Amino acid sequence: MTSAVTAPLERQFGQMSGLKQMSSQSSGGASVVTLQFQLTLPLDVAEQEVQAAINAATNLLPSDLPNPPIYSKVNPADPPIMTLAVTSNAMPMTQVEDMVETRVAQKISQVSGVGLVTLAGGQRPAVRVKLNAQAVAALGLTSETVRTAITGANVNSAKGSLDGPERAVTLSANDQMQSADEYRRLIIAYQNGAPVRLGDVATVEQGAENSWLGAWANQAPAIVMNVQRQPGANIIATADSIRQMLPQLTESLPKSVKVTVLSDRTTNIRASVRDTQFELMLAIALVVMIIYLFLRNIPATIIPGVAVPLSLIGTFAVMVFLDFSINNLTLMALTIATGFVVDDAIVVIENISRYIEKGEKPLAAALKGAGEIGFTIISLTFSLIAVLIPLLFMGDIVGRLFREFAVTLAVAILISAVVSLTLTPMMCARMLSQQSLRKQNRFSRACERMFDRVIASYGRGLAKVLNHPWLTLSVAFATLLLSVMLWIVIPKGFFPVQDNGIIQGTLQAPQSSSYASMAQRQRQVAERILQDPTVQSLTTFVGVDGANPTLNSARLQINLKPLDARDDRVQQVISRLQTAVATIPAWRCISSRRRI
Repeated sequence: MTSAVTAPLERQFGQMSGLKQMSSQSSGGASVVTLQFQLTLPLDVAEQEVQAAINAATNLLPSDLPNPPIYSKVNPADPPIMTLAVTSNAMPMTQVEDMVETRVAQKISQVSGVGLVTLAGGQRPAVRVKLNAQAVAALGLTSETVRTAITGANVNSAKGSLDGPERAVTLSANDQMQSADEYRRLIIAYQNGAPVRLGDVATVEQGAENSWLGAWANQAPAIVMNVQRQPGANIIATADSIRQMLPQLTESLPKSVKVTVLSDRTTNIRASVRDTQFELMLAIALVVMIIYLFLRNIPATIIPGVAVPLSLIGTFAVMVFLDFSINNLTLMALTIATGFVVDDAIVVIENISRYIEKGEKPLAAALKGAGEIGFTIISLTFSLIAVLIPLLFMGDIVGRLFREFAVTLAVAILISAVVSLTLTPMMCARMLSQQSLRKQNRFSRACERMFDRVIASYGRGLAKVLNHPWLTLSVAFATLLLSVMLWIVIPKGFFPVQDNGIIQGTLQAPQSSSYASMAQRQRQVAERILQDPTVQSLTTFVGVDGANPTLNSARLQINLKPLDARDDRVQQVISRLQTAVATIPAWRCISSRRRI
């Protein structure tokens, strides 16, 4: 496969423009080539180039290749939003596969937002013919003779035509064979005037198209459906629509057929968004509390407090205009912005309060204070936005990820500056007065004494630092060196590992392992994994398909219970499962990865 199929294809693929990376895996009967393109290249253009490269390599491939090369588009950043398993304790898996492909998958594909439904563990129904070599040889036949007879009889073509003076009619007959019994009666040759039927030289039985491919859900044979969304579709809305449709779909199936949701990305997305929303609300509450702690005046606290929701609401409006979604990155930007958006308002309030305390009327103090500090606010705003500019122009996948974060944060800071220079002075003119600023209670007096002590301590510390300049510079230089050393030592990565409750792994057996032994071994592995109290469901795959190029390896996906229902983190679970699986003979330990 490597020299006859993979190499010619790779030579043609290597000539494509925009190709960033190419890798391949080949086994005795399959070859998988993975192509990664530059993000600036439209996927439709890349698809056309791939098809052209395959066409150019056709003449270089073996003439007896059973099937021509095929390709599919894959977005590694957009894994399936939902994984379903269809099982039955009464129907054969070939019938379940046919039902899933013709009814269930088509119904789910019609849901708004669903882009693609793929099946794994395929047991597509087929008629399997096992030749008896001795019987074939005794009749003077060859396997090629039998194959030609089967191929010719299975072609559903026109049987002839009637051509009249005015009309021509094509004759067709519904004689295509569908069952194993019909194939057994197929005449493949004649010996001494007597027909030789396929059943005389072969065992013909109803089975699966690929008997070396299987999937199991919680140790039960299953057909696994992976549902992917359309580009730009809302994941949560799409998943909710599928879940609403599932009860009605299940009722239309035989009672022995069960549809189970194995994994749902929206569970982790909802939990993550909830956590970020809570952090955002907590940040707003803490900011308002700190403002009151330092200003010690309710009207003066309300004024910058109003700037927070107004800035965030204005940012939401811009996000809608730019077609941004509320996700972890945009919510993180809003959370960080919560601390920035009040800075300008506090500076304006402090300057206006200073003039009011000097005896100026509130309106005059607001005009004078805001005009005096306006240029400073503008310069501070643009200096903060300038820090985010490099994120806007970063390339590759990092730039795509952090663009929404940078734009959201920059917009929030810009809107807060506008609010501070317009609404904040107006509210100060209406809500602040000499009486309100001078009014103190027991809490404000206690805070005042505490701040006086802090200022006094700071003064003493500053005096000591100024009296020992060389020691201060030495400490600063040592801190700089330590920072550089820590930068070198600290582990680096693209994204921190997140516990999203999904473990994906590969189980490796000896090269000579058969499908039957692989199926038996995966049952042993599944039994031990499902004994772990943190495991909610398990899906295993054995056989050669688009994601698994060799027969001696098996894929598995472990779905853990929600974080609030388990005590162990995902890394602890992985270590425990590796130890449990390692005791099974002739297996390599799980190599796992967690999706972000």
